[in-house]
Amino acid sequence: MNATDIPLRFAVLGPVRAWRGEQELDLGSPQQRAVLTALLLREGRPATLGELVDGVWGERPPAAAVSVLRTYVSRLRKVLEPGRNAAGGHRVVVSVGDGYLVRTPRDTLDLTVAREQAARARALRAEGDPSAAARLLHAALDGWQGTALAGIPGPLAEAERARLDEERLAVLECRIENDLDLGRHAEVIAELMSLTRAHPMKEELSRLLMLALYRSGRQADALTVYRTARRTLVDQLGIEPGTALRELHDRILAADGSLGPVPPRQRAEPPPARPPAPATRPAQLPADLPTFVGRHAELDRVRALLPENGRTPTTVVIGAIGGMGGIGKTTLAVHWAHEVADRFPDGQLCVNLRGFDPTGTVVAPGEAIRVFLDALGVPPANIPAGLEAQAALYRSMLAERRVLILLDNARDADQVRPLLPGSPGSLVIVTSRSRLTGLVVGEGAFPLTLDQLPFSEAHDLLARRIGADRLAAEPEAADEIITRCARLPLALAIVAAHAVGHPGFPLATIAEEVRECHGSLDAFTGGDDLTTDVRAVFSWSYRALSAPAARLFRLLGLHSGPDVSAPAVAALAGLQARETRSLLAELIRAHLVIERLPGRYSLHDLLRVYAGERVRAEDPPEERDRAVERLLAWYLHSADATCPLITPNRSRVPLPDLPPSCRPLEFTEHEQALDWCESERANLVSAVHQAAACGRPDLAWRLPAVLWGFFYLRSHLRDWLDTAQTGLSAARAAGDLPGVAQGLSDTAAALRFVGRIDESIEHQREALSLYRRLGDLAGRSRAVGNLGDAYLQAGRLEESVEYSRRALAIDRALGSVWGEGIMLTNLGDAYQRLGRFQEAVSCLEQALTVLRAGDNRWVEGVALDILGTVHHRLRRHDDAVAYYHRALETHRIIANRWGEGHSLSNLGDVQLDAGREEEARTSWRRALEIFVELGHPDAEKARERLTRPPGRALRAAGDGSASARTA
Repeated sequence: MNATDIPLRFAVLGPVRAWRGEQELDLGSPQQRAVLTALLLREGRPATLGELVDGVWGERPPAAAVSVLRTYVSRLRKVLEPGRNAAGGHRVVVSVGDGYLVRTPRDTLDLTVAREQAARARALRAEGDPSAAARLLHAALDGWQGTALAGIPGPLAEAERARLDEERLAVLECRIENDLDLGRHAEVIAELMSLTRAHPMKEELSRLLMLALYRSGRQADALTVYRTARRTLVDQLGIEPGTALRELHDRILAADGSLGPVPPRQRAEPPPARPPAPATRPAQLPADLPTFVGRHAELDRVRALLPENGRTPTTVVIGAIGGMGGIGKTTLAVHWAHEVADRFPDGQLCVNLRGFDPTGTVVAPGEAIRVFLDALGVPPANIPAGLEAQAALYRSMLAERRVLILLDNARDADQVRPLLPGSPGSLVIVTSRSRLTGLVVGEGAFPLTLDQLPFSEAHDLLARRIGADRLAAEPEAADEIITRCARLPLALAIVAAHAVGHPGFPLATIAEEVRECHGSLDAFTGGDDLTTDVRAVFSWSYRALSAPAARLFRLLGLHSGPDVSAPAVAALAGLQARETRSLLAELIRAHLVIERLPGRYSLHDLLRVYAGERVRAEDPPEERDRAVERLLAWYLHSADATCPLITPNRSRVPLPDLPPSCRPLEFTEHEQALDWCESERANLVSAVHQAAACGRPDLAWRLPAVLWGFFYLRSHLRDWLDTAQTGLSAARAAGDLPGVAQGLSDTAAALRFVGRIDESIEHQREALSLYRRLGDLAGRSRAVGNLGDAYLQAGRLEESVEYSRRALAIDRALGSVWGEGIMLTNLGDAYQRLGRFQEAVSCLEQALTVLRAGDNRWVEGVALDILGTVHHRLRRHDDAVAYYHRALETHRIIANRWGEGHSLSNLGDVQLDAGREEEARTSWRRALEIFVELGHPDAEKARERLTRPPGRALRAAGDGSASARTA
């Protein structure tokens, strides 16, 4: 048995520890343990990098906090999954978007087990079975092995330690009350006396001690406990005891006979079972604004949308918050969402629909649904094609659940409708600059249009940020600032930031500077005065910047993606990293840039418009072009640097030279490369479109050519097809024939993997014709080989043989060991499917020799698997098993997880035919675990194998070997 097959156990209710079987693991330094702790406490929910950095280091993270964090995660993976090569993905600490989650069975964490025991115990008490409840409550408390999270540093551990102590005390109180129900009054008195001394402010402990003493015939002692508790509360807090304690005191004074032991109740019928919670409980709300003030009338109106007393809504409640840009729609929506989030226990979903994004990159409903399905734990491979099918799956995932959904910056009602749940109980909050009349009429949305802040609330906003004393000292200047800022929250925040940054400036001076700035911001449509004043605020704030910071702000208007990393900003500006960070810090202080996650920056869309205006007005076209070229080249070369780790030993597209002052990233680990691609995915896709739009087709078609491996591994097939088609169109428009040929090949590969085989063949044929015209023999070989592979997937085996043989001849003529090994493998696969076993074996044995000479372990594993299939079909069971085991060893060396699952499935088939049914089922179960982990559709085949009667399992022999040739 491999080490990774032995189950893990984790403990946080005491020192943080982990075991594999009976062997305790070394979890490393306290900070490394803190990272694992933060992930374990999420209980299967992802934690972003920002949340982890805040949790481990708080307000003073090290300069390279994200890099250090990734190092800790890498070390933890090596401890928890020894021997697993990073290239194949991880089962335990899994990368999810811009963060990680720990994926283990629920019963492997002591905290989860204890909580479930306590919850079941409370249910048994409610059903009138205190004896069964007692066993579970004692078991839950036995899970605590001292102070929770002992020895773990950081603000998260400190806060969670206090919360877990309270949680344990609540379970202890429940256990003691249950013991009292069972008549164990005298047994709990000593324990309660100790607890009341340790927690003198806990009225519930005093109440339980009074009840135990009274039921033990010690009325006077019970009254003494009350007097002691009351004196403590009055002296320490200045308050009287609560109602429960006072009422018990009065009943003891009256010798109330009903205070005796309560007989167990008849067990009630259990309540109807609730649908199982989603595997992942999303919590996607952005942080609430600490300085939020005002909007009292608006908050009262939206609060009235939900039933009183916390009851579940009987419909889908839709609140549509409208208003101009910068008016505070998102701030209000997020504040209200946090206020009511606890009423929606199944989670919160949030997406910026970018309906009025200045780049025009509106988020399509299907893309938003896919983001939500991913957050709800649906593997990408299980998401159907087509908006209608995706929306149906999304509504099914939300059926009978209570979820809060925030749809920010919507374009129109058509963008929102597919994102609405189909069953009652959820709350949808929509923000938009449009009125969304169709949503109000058709779906019963409640419209709330925000106007400028009332003068008093605008004054409160400034007071909260600048200080009430400073405003009171110069009331006229404060009033002028509010007026000049048009009572727009965004504008007021910018002025306040400047005032806070210059505490010695009189407010009259700041008001004068605002007054002297003139202009108009065309994106505003609220009236001439409003427009002029808002742009004046932006202009004034911009002019207060240092010259280098002002230049950087302008250049950020050229970036087309939703956010940007610090290294990308450095490339855009042609600056060193240290200088870039210093200038970004200046822009953040001026409230012109937001750092939403550590090292990732964005502009409010109005400021992005303003930056775009300024760069076009102040920077010559050649400087703008050089900046965009640096940025796009940085994305291309950084993406290319991931290829040796994501797609090792694959031929790479030749790249144009790097522009001066452009320093792409370097990567050392497979997971690091994948994580970067995932965090930059939206920007990389946007970069392809920007390159096509700005006349750089050479960059537009090369980006998808270097990204195909990432798109394939993470199942981002739509992005793959979109970028490949965009690059192809750009190359066609420019008459760039090599780019057209590569774009045709990339588009064909993406079409094949989305199941559009006929279109893939058409594109590949056109690529072949073009490579012939270009005299590109290597490209011609790839196109011929890819056609052979496409015909193989289409079941056109004779044509597959023909094209594979032609590609083999070309590869041999070129001396391409890599191509020769692949073609021999594909030929062997085609021959075995045709039943020409002798030829198949000959090709595959030749392939192994060539592949090993070229150190091509990826395809070597495929060839060994096909040889296993050949021997299986020839009924040579022992030989087949041996080949499948050799294939598995090779897959594992390079961490080819899908190849491992495929070979395990085939191994199970031959084991069944050999009469070794238990071994077969073990192989299939291991294959199923891999396919489920990957979210691969082959999981269904694995399940069918396991559920069919003995002797009737599916046969994989002859169909389903891994394809050796891809893009």
